[in-house]
Amino acid sequence: MARSIKKGPFVQDSLMKRVQGMNARSEKKVIKTWSRASTVLPDFVGHTFGVHNGNKFIPVYVTENMVGHKLGEFSPTRLFRGHTAAGAAAKPSVSAAPAKSPAGKGGK
Repeated sequence: MARSIKKGPFVQDSLMKRVQGMNARSEKKVIKTWSRASTVLPDFVGHTFGVHNGNKFIPVYVTENMVGHKLGEFSPTRLFRGHTAAGAAAKPSVSAAPAKSPAGKGGK
């Protein structure tokens, strides 16, 4: 469910103060943050944020298209290495395995 309009977007107070201070000084430095839940506001456009992904800070340059999204959307937390062709061919499928009779039951 979406956030109520009357509440407004969530932005961590300390993050907002840093951005406003940098805008007043016309300064452009990387702003490190752990606040992945903060919403990108129009004031953030043109700044670079170092968004923590649980391991390191991923640099995210904010553009106009990102306004309204969360900072965490642009810093993936999981690494997908792809499926290996050798790994898929090396493992036999369950249906290809020979059927085993239950131990101690049945036959000669």
